[in-house]
Amino acid sequence: MTIKEKIEQGKTYLGIEFGSTRIKACLIDDSFAPIAGGSHSWENRLENGIWTYTQDDIITGLQDCYADLKRDVKEKYDTVLTNLGGLGISAMMHGYLAFNSTDELLVPFRTWRNTITAEAAEKLTSLFGFNIPERWSIAHLYQAVLNKEDHITDIAHINTLAGYVHFMLTGVRELGIGDASGMFPIENCEDYNKSMMEKFMALDEVKACGWKLRDILPTVVSAGAGKSTLTEDGAKLLDPEGDLKAGIPCCPPEGDAGTGMVATNAVRKGTGNISAGTSIFSMLVLNDPLKGCYPEIDVVTTPDGADVAMVHCNNCCGELDKWVNMFIEFSKLTGNPVDVSEAYETLYKNALNGKPDCGGVVAYNTISGEPVVGLQKARPAYFRAPDSEMTLADFFRAELYGAMAALKAGNDILFDKEGVASASFTGHGGLFKVQGVAQQFMADALGSKVSVMSTAGEGGAWGMALLAAFGSSEDKKTLPDWLDSTVFAGMDKSEVLPDEKGKAGWTAYMEQYRKGLNAVKVLGEI
Repeated sequence: MTIKEKIEQGKTYLGIEFGSTRIKACLIDDSFAPIAGGSHSWENRLENGIWTYTQDDIITGLQDCYADLKRDVKEKYDTVLTNLGGLGISAMMHGYLAFNSTDELLVPFRTWRNTITAEAAEKLTSLFGFNIPERWSIAHLYQAVLNKEDHITDIAHINTLAGYVHFMLTGVRELGIGDASGMFPIENCEDYNKSMMEKFMALDEVKACGWKLRDILPTVVSAGAGKSTLTEDGAKLLDPEGDLKAGIPCCPPEGDAGTGMVATNAVRKGTGNISAGTSIFSMLVLNDPLKGCYPEIDVVTTPDGADVAMVHCNNCCGELDKWVNMFIEFSKLTGNPVDVSEAYETLYKNALNGKPDCGGVVAYNTISGEPVVGLQKARPAYFRAPDSEMTLADFFRAELYGAMAALKAGNDILFDKEGVASASFTGHGGLFKVQGVAQQFMADALGSKVSVMSTAGEGGAWGMALLAAFGSSEDKKTLPDWLDSTVFAGMDKSEVLPDEKGKAGWTAYMEQYRKGLNAVKVLGEI
């Protein structure tokens, strides 16, 4: 069967993901390969001190992204997209969308980027004995209660961005369990934590609001268990031209962390993934719940409900990019210019020749603060021992280590204090583009096998399309088994194992890195 015939017979699956700067659509066929795509660029705006997107931004962006996909299908296959085997929506997690009983938005959408809930997050973390980050929906809700905001008593429903778009398309208020885990803690891989919910509702200031938390949160649904379909109104909203049919199965909406796990085949217990670009974060699927509560570690879930320890760091490649650009500028001054790809390839691979402990050179990539290592403010910096050789290989190896050091510090808590072990991590993002360099350093840092797949660049929209296909599948396998046997079987990937000398080098490097943090903290006040 040709791809055109698959499109016309509804044997394709669509994932749409709302990222921070781009809305992306990915259409796959029943071989799970991307066959068409669309996108729409957008930017959040700062209004009255709140980072937000308007409802018009959301709807216009959705429609423009889908229209771009339709054009791509028409150009490639000379047919009109009218039917799908399944559809799914994902978006940046957390944040706060509050509605009244007639579904009117009560206050502008408060995205995950807002850091205005410190008081609420601290109090809830203490109340629950469970880390509640500032960006979580429950922190936003409770902060609004503490602030005695006018809209609080009018709340009938709250949602995430993915859940809101799903509601507009299906009329159903439900959320994939991974996205729901960024609203309120999850219990037993199936629903919101009942005892924590009772503690929250027992607060005097919450009692006065007149609603029950369970009633205003979306229903929690695990991957593969959704029953929603695209309504007539939803089809017209997504495709105002009227070509798309209603009745298409819509899987539970998910967060971007969950779709990243799916896209890297890291949903099985003991596996993890690392996303490394402007920022860096790791997701490790836990075999058992954490015993302790750590401000450096968020606990969310996979799309099928398994607990995940997430270490999120604000900085990664930004400082590296500055140094690479400086060497490119130097090459131009010599009359022997090198292009960007060659510069990265040369500098990264030469770093493999550096000493495992970077020869006494230590680098901090902290363009902004890095709470995981206790830096609310910071400056990029480096220092070296007076007797260090300061070779280019040592220096650039230190810069690469510096891009990973905060992530290692967070994961060391899991390994040392919780005794957690990881079978493997899958890396994706710009840091891993030069083959075998950052991948090896990360394996040494985490003491774990690190893989990079040929599909890792496909992104969250592809992961959401896979969830849509899984939701529509008649296969009764679990999500990890389905991904292993159906999607990723035989897929090309490169694997590296940790090197003992490299692991020892990281131990020495991190000892010096931690000693220098107080100096970087002082620099941050300048």
